[in-house]
Amino acid sequence: MMLTIGLIGCGNIGHIIANYQGNWKIIALYDQIFDRARELAAISGGTPFQDFQEFISAPFDLVVEAASVRAVRLFGETVLLHDKDLVVMSVGALSDPAFRESLITTARDRKKKIYLPSGAITGLDNIRVGQITPLSRLLLRTTKNPASLGIPATERMLVFKGTANECIKEFPRNVNVSVALSLAAGREVDVELYADPDVDRNLHEIFVEGAFGEIYIRVNNLPSPENPATSYLAALSILSLLTHIDSPLVVGA
Repeated sequence: MMLTIGLIGCGNIGHIIANYQGNWKIIALYDQIFDRARELAAISGGTPFQDFQEFISAPFDLVVEAASVRAVRLFGETVLLHDKDLVVMSVGALSDPAFRESLITTARDRKKKIYLPSGAITGLDNIRVGQITPLSRLLLRTTKNPASLGIPATERMLVFKGTANECIKEFPRNVNVSVALSLAAGREVDVELYADPDVDRNLHEIFVEGAFGEIYIRVNNLPSPENPATSYLAALSILSLLTHIDSPLVVGA
């Protein structure tokens, strides 16, 4: 059976979803800039909406949020209350414990699911063992070009060291990976953030230690061909999630 989708956010990731020949159909589109929704509707065959209530009342199974943290906080609960599952790309929205628990409670009450794609990293399935057995170490070391952090740097330098929650306050645009790790492991994540003028890709290194041994993950992200601000791996991860969401065979659960 074909999955039917309502899309919030009609930027780069929205276009990637629309252009991929998957077993789904975009029924409805919503963007704060209506022209973007209308443009993507012409590609996808869906209907663009200016009014969110009209959008969420359209007949589809699942909402894909590909917009912003603000969009998740504004519309997430309403999506679930309309008995639709929710895919959240802007995982940073779940850094607020009160909002996160409220969203989870609503999903549980309505018997709906909230899906978080792997995004710009890998290994979240194995890091979930932190909810079974304590992790003695969970460190995210991220290296970015200074321009993407909005700071001057002529050589590699450490610009932040602390917890993920502290990092969110200083670098709110760089939260999705740390929040995803924290949610997977069920504990706080230690973060080191480096600025390096010699790198042109975002580099994420993840160090995990526990009773099982040690894990080291290194992800050197290429940007999306259409938008250098978007990780191509993050865009591909949503395609993978949508492709396998109803599969009878679940790998890496």
